[in-house]
Amino acid sequence: MSHNGFRFLCLGVGDAFSARWYGSSLALHAEGQWLLLDCPHPIHKVILEAADSSGIPLTAEDLSGLLLTHLHADHASGIEGLAFKTYFYYRRKLPILCHPLVAERLWENHLAAGMDRLLPSADSTPLRKTLDDFITVHALDESTEVEFGPFGIECRRTIHHIPTFAMRIRAAGRTLGWSSDTTYDPSLIDWLTPSDLIIHETNVGLHTPYEDLAALPEELRLRMRLVHYPDDFDTEGSVIEPLVPGRMYDV
Repeated sequence: MSHNGFRFLCLGVGDAFSARWYGSSLALHAEGQWLLLDCPHPIHKVILEAADSSGIPLTAEDLSGLLLTHLHADHASGIEGLAFKTYFYYRRKLPILCHPLVAERLWENHLAAGMDRLLPSADSTPLRKTLDDFITVHALDESTEVEFGPFGIECRRTIHHIPTFAMRIRAAGRTLGWSSDTTYDPSLIDWLTPSDLIIHETNVGLHTPYEDLAALPEELRLRMRLVHYPDDFDTEGSVIEPLVPGRMYDV
């Protein structure tokens, strides 16, 4: 892919209960590198279908790493499969960028049950494995930007059930804001506002009501796109453009 700017391929736009869409996730691209933003299952099929729709020859092997916002399953259930394939097929560890509050529960509370033992053969003793065998964690910091390849990443905690972090991602002179899962939070909107493009979630429950986003100033709404919307969301009637899976976007 020869594009020199900052772009992303939309992989999914759904919530945890969607029967129509894969979980909300992106594949970010800059300077020839791909960075996955969140990782729903079945991530390999998610990437394949988006690649086929867009005409972009992307596979999991092309990913430089995973930027992880939180550990709810619709954002993190694909990590086991991605890490195993990276380990067994690509012969390397999977870099995961996340806040320490996410990292501290990543293994024991999320991955260990399916990954902490490997059986080399039918008559052998299982080998005990740890996070370090499969994954290299790069800690994000709320007080400073963290660099990873061509990407500069800032994070900020959101209002959600478990530790969850919004992102500002800089590459090629442009900045993408990602709200992650959150209730409506004017201070978070202010933090995201300097971004060239803002992707904000909308849903019911402890999420952001569409009506609050629709009431934002027009200039801000024009720089905003929606994800994590429920299956019955009126995409045609929305005053803020919803993202479409399988489509490439410029930041």
